[in-house]
Amino acid sequence: MATHKSAQKRARQALRRRASNRQVRSRVRSAVKAVREAVASGKREGVVESLRSAEGLLRRAASKGVIPKKRASRQVARLARSSKDVTSIQP
Repeated sequence: MATHKSAQKRARQALRRRASNRQVRSRVRSAVKAVREAVASGKREGVVESLRSAEGLLRRAASKGVIPKKRASRQVARLARSSKDVTSIQP
């Protein structure tokens, strides 16, 4: 454990940051999973809505530094490409 006052503070901050980052990362994973499930089901409305939500969460997580920006961009591109077949069908 840290012995200096500043090191103790940094340890406290790291714990809080870790908990926050875990929540953000969990929400991102759930959103990505929802998009994949919606694509598998083939429902256009569900795909569009879940893709929009997942993209926002991914971009926000990247801007906060929870995940790398390029990884977020790559995941968004892959999700959009996988949902293209479902969304291109006329309702």
